[in-house]
Amino acid sequence: MRILLSNDDGVRAPGLAALYRALKDIAEVTVIAPDRNCSGASNSLTLHSPLRVEQLENGFFSVNGTPTDCVHIGTNSPLGEAPDLVVSGINDAPNMGDDVIYSGTVAAATEGRFVGLPAIAVSMGQHGHDYYETAAQVVADLIKKLQQEPLQSDFVLNVNVPYVAFKDIKGTKLTRLGRRHRAENMVRDSDPWGREIFWYGLVGPQRDDGPGTDFAAVREGYVSITPLTVDMTARDDEERVQKWLDKTK
Repeated sequence: MRILLSNDDGVRAPGLAALYRALKDIAEVTVIAPDRNCSGASNSLTLHSPLRVEQLENGFFSVNGTPTDCVHIGTNSPLGEAPDLVVSGINDAPNMGDDVIYSGTVAAATEGRFVGLPAIAVSMGQHGHDYYETAAQVVADLIKKLQQEPLQSDFVLNVNVPYVAFKDIKGTKLTRLGRRHRAENMVRDSDPWGREIFWYGLVGPQRDDGPGTDFAAVREGYVSITPLTVDMTARDDEERVQKWLDKTK
């Protein structure tokens, strides 16, 4: 199996290195990742400046672009053989609930799905740098399952791993996305020269985090696996919207 490995925390992120170490013994792994932290980049593309690729001393490829750019290069360029699977992570924070809309980690995996490949996005259940090996082992085990029993490539597996040692993982749960409250207000401040600047406030607290959600599974010590589709059609609301349209003619 050939794996394209990327992330949004940057090519030198410890989570990326930990995942590479876990996967290199079970597959042929090519690492192509942004040259800087691109958290929150979502599915953005670099359209108005050229992309430059540099191979680092450890063999990883560094790109002056977004996570989505990196997967494009890994699947649509002469850089190497086409991969069989796209893996993105390990993100150093959760990507649960509404986080997936903004996440560059999830976006890199989504881009793999766009080109017809199975894809996995993996994140830690909380901030920290102590348990990347836990998440790396979880992903390695999932890939072994894929090697034995392949899945169709019309969705992304969004994986969030509790921040504990691997031996303390209670199991795996299939979950749905929860929801957060709105984020805190923008923070208004000044730079050292007195010019006005703004910072994003903290993410909102959990709102829908009950049984069956990704939030609940990780909180209870389980690996959360949520299949994500890129079809954003609100099918449950189609009939209601059609009635509304009919009334407004």
